[in-house]
Amino acid sequence: MIVREVLSNGLTLLTESMPHVRSVAVGVWLKRGSRHEADEVSGISHFIEHMVFKGTSHRTAEVIAAQVDSIGGHMDAFTAKEYASFHLKVLDEHLPLAIDILGDIVLHPLFDPAEMAKEKKVIFEEINMVEDTPDDLVMERFSQAFWPDHPLGRPILGTKRSVNALKREQLASFFKQVYRPANIVVAAAGHLEHQPTSELVRRHFGALEAGGDRRNGHPPRPRPVVVTRSKKELEQVHVCLGAPAYPQGHDDRYGAYILNTVLGGSMSSRLFQNVRERRGLAYSISSGIAAYSDAGVLSVYAGTSLDSVDEVVRLTVEELRRLKGERLPDEELRRAKDHLKGSLMLSLENTGSRMSHLARQEIYFGRQFGLDELLSGIESVQADDVQRIANGLFKGELAMSLLGNLGRYRPKAAALRV
Repeated sequence: MIVREVLSNGLTLLTESMPHVRSVAVGVWLKRGSRHEADEVSGISHFIEHMVFKGTSHRTAEVIAAQVDSIGGHMDAFTAKEYASFHLKVLDEHLPLAIDILGDIVLHPLFDPAEMAKEKKVIFEEINMVEDTPDDLVMERFSQAFWPDHPLGRPILGTKRSVNALKREQLASFFKQVYRPANIVVAAAGHLEHQPTSELVRRHFGALEAGGDRRNGHPPRPRPVVVTRSKKELEQVHVCLGAPAYPQGHDDRYGAYILNTVLGGSMSSRLFQNVRERRGLAYSISSGIAAYSDAGVLSVYAGTSLDSVDEVVRLTVEELRRLKGERLPDEELRRAKDHLKGSLMLSLENTGSRMSHLARQEIYFGRQFGLDELLSGIESVQADDVQRIANGLFKGELAMSLLGNLGRYRPKAAALRV
């Protein structure tokens, strides 16, 4: 049901036919994100994501919005650290127009200076929103300290200074360098056939001159440091703890996902049950894995009172030590596997998620994993694997970021030793 085609100029097209639906989700995915920017133009990928909707050589911003609305479509875009995406979901009969619009905005943006000046103000407000969202801000502070002097540690949005300094010539030059066929994946899933879709894509993207740079640069070197920032207006203290984890393609990635599910990735997880349910020390506590092409991090987030910070940290470190020292019970392993498999299958029930799944598999693996292969990978993990992975990941001291009305409070480094 999945067809992969590489056009003569190097662009990759992926389609998945889903005959039982009437919608089609199609996206143009760029294999470049904020990590591929130079320091002096930090935030330029995200800025370009905004600017492509502000008018092309064929359509004004108003025409783009009107055409999408006139077919009941949903269009969106985002920038991540290693890729960016522009996607549109429509009824199957409107696929030709959807590809036409996407091809236009990602290949022919005007980068009008007047629109740039207005959009900078919008991005400044987006940066302000992060400042006003403590759980986002504490994670951003964590990344900057954990991967210092590396693009993966920088904020995707850039800074107000770097964004304000961007000129039209820089956007045009970066766009010409990066938006090349070898860096582009077009993915589509839904009620479609591959050949007609291929003809549409070749019509709009086939003339794009070959080229593109796939290099990611060197991997980051993590630092287990502690960073604090006091914000007196906050009622809670926001805590982020973390340790290096595996990159996307690591052989033990399925075991790491199960470890994360057991630790804090679900409502039945150890952290949620022990910290929130049994002791009432936090409303929100969870763990997660961010995996990139050559690096990864497993982090734990919690929002708690200043009086409870030390106890939350102590309990988190205890759970990490327990994962290292004790074999996972069969019942808990089974529950984690079923949770992961169920979440995966439910996430792939709509065309938008299937389209995204196609693109991410291509970006990180260069091939498609069938559902059976993914489920088999999860099922193959044994309790001994989880314990081995825990011992491999949790060594030395954890990195930590704190945000809140801290007063004179400072964490003790000894409390972070696993």
